[in-house]
Amino acid sequence: MNLHLRTFAAHMEFLQQLKIKAENAGTSIGSVFINETVEKIESYSPVDGKLIGSVFTTSANAYQKTLETAQQAFLEWRKWPAPKRGDIVRQLGEALRRYKEPLGKLVSYEMGKSLQEGWGEVQEMIDICDFAIGLSRQLYGLSMHSERPGHRMYEQWHPLGIVGIISAFNFPVAVWSWNAAIAWVCGDVCVWKPSSKVPLCAIACQQIVAEVFAKNNVPEGVSCLVTGNACGDLINADERIPLISFTGSTRVGKIVAAATAERFGKCILELGGNNAIIVSENADMQMVLTGAVFGAVGTAGQRCTTTRRLIIHENIYDKTIETLKHAYAQLKIGDPLDAANHVGPLIDKKAVEDYLKAIETAKAQGGKIIVEGGKLEGKNYESGCYVKPCIIEADNDLNIVQTETFAPILYVMKYSTIEEAIQKQNGVPQGLSSSIFTNDMREMELFLSSEGSDCGIANVNIGTSGAEIGGAFGGEKETGGGRESGSDAWKAYMRRQTNTINYSSKLPLAQGIKFTI
Repeated sequence: MNLHLRTFAAHMEFLQQLKIKAENAGTSIGSVFINETVEKIESYSPVDGKLIGSVFTTSANAYQKTLETAQQAFLEWRKWPAPKRGDIVRQLGEALRRYKEPLGKLVSYEMGKSLQEGWGEVQEMIDICDFAIGLSRQLYGLSMHSERPGHRMYEQWHPLGIVGIISAFNFPVAVWSWNAAIAWVCGDVCVWKPSSKVPLCAIACQQIVAEVFAKNNVPEGVSCLVTGNACGDLINADERIPLISFTGSTRVGKIVAAATAERFGKCILELGGNNAIIVSENADMQMVLTGAVFGAVGTAGQRCTTTRRLIIHENIYDKTIETLKHAYAQLKIGDPLDAANHVGPLIDKKAVEDYLKAIETAKAQGGKIIVEGGKLEGKNYESGCYVKPCIIEADNDLNIVQTETFAPILYVMKYSTIEEAIQKQNGVPQGLSSSIFTNDMREMELFLSSEGSDCGIANVNIGTSGAEIGGAFGGEKETGGGRESGSDAWKAYMRRQTNTINYSSKLPLAQGIKFTI
């Protein structure tokens, strides 16, 4: 039995272990599946092109039933003490520890990222559960001094309601957990619409959650799952959902933002990234090599934090390019479940087409090929989703450089002064992640100052890719301005209320206003 067949069998065993028959998986509102179907989503692995399983999409009627169940669940769940909700999330973290190996393999096989990254994604889920446990005892409000005698002012944070989570294919499980774990301890309930490219990962997660929730008599509907692209439009327009967290393209993010604003809802947008590393002449080149290469080719360039531009000081430009060319020549491309390989497949053949089109467009706009790209053929690449990481020398102002291509294409360019480098770094519509490699304190402090990087994430001597759950994750400009995960990102999932208590026997008015009757 070859590796792919062993892997496929392991995935089916895992799904069966979770009491899921993939072909019968429909809308889930907890531990109950509603098999009221419109059509099926067939999940093919980009690793080998094989059909993993098919999932029923959610009908409009099933969606309404799910939302009604979520509404009723919220009325009960919000009354549970926050530390008790945190304990439920703690148990989910323990369950994820037990399922880390098979769930990580499923993520790797269905999405196409390396097995190490698949396991790393499940570890992110575990980490955010740990973070949320502590948060459940720290949903603090402020106490303010009143200008009126005998009065006290303070603020408190209440559960918001139903949180709609629309996630992307590149992180099939982690980004959902960033939202869900925080929302649950805040007293919210969740309706999750995963990418139709990775539905089985979502089904597996939902079943793990259902297992934990059932043991604790959590109300049915605290964790809901709907499938199919039509559900995205339903969630965006649904006035019962006060908050939508959307991860995806800038183009679709604009649609979500407009639809949510139309009904005065709130949204957390995690959209496109066009991330750059500035390589100073004062940089440690060995660190640059690791950070830049992994940033550019990790997950086959399909991270929102992928390094897409390398801005290199002119004095070390040629040396850096030669080092990169040598490193790219060593890259092994193939089955991501084989630890010997560095780069796996793109998510599907459409992504391959977009990659090839971007290379041709770059050449037509004046870009110079440094490391040749292209689609890979042969028995090890039968899915048709494997490509070669490509390096193109290009001006920062080219239209194609200004555009995010979700593939392993790295644009390289020169700079003379640190001010010029920062200008190039900021000179794109997106503003997610950024990095500088330098041992010069003045350069790093300028980069981190108000005159420096305009991104939501700015790193020194580490790459653009990868983030810890303790910090708020998100970016500015066309990245959408949303923040998820750590720091005080939890406030987006709650309703702020300012309270004033008069404990005196008089009723003075604010601002000294006199009103006599």
